[in-house]
Amino acid sequence: MNDDSILKHVATLVEEEQRLRAQGAKAQPDAERIRHIGEQLDQCWDLLRQRRAKREFGEDPAGAHVRDVDTVRKYEG
Repeated sequence: MNDDSILKHVATLVEEEQRLRAQGAKAQPDAERIRHIGEQLDQCWDLLRQRRAKREFGEDPAGAHVRDVDTVRKYEG
């Protein structure tokens, strides 16, 4: 997965989240799905940061990996 494909996935997730939130006025939004989208977005941004850091320090960005949600939450603190 390269940076462009990660960013495209981010855009898709953001569009879905916005659509679900917009439906909130008409129907109960799927809160669980919105929460899951937020977690996936956090993981994507973390992966991009890892890839950029590896590139900055002369390492192969392909060595970056998606970290589990709990790990990513710890870094947000």
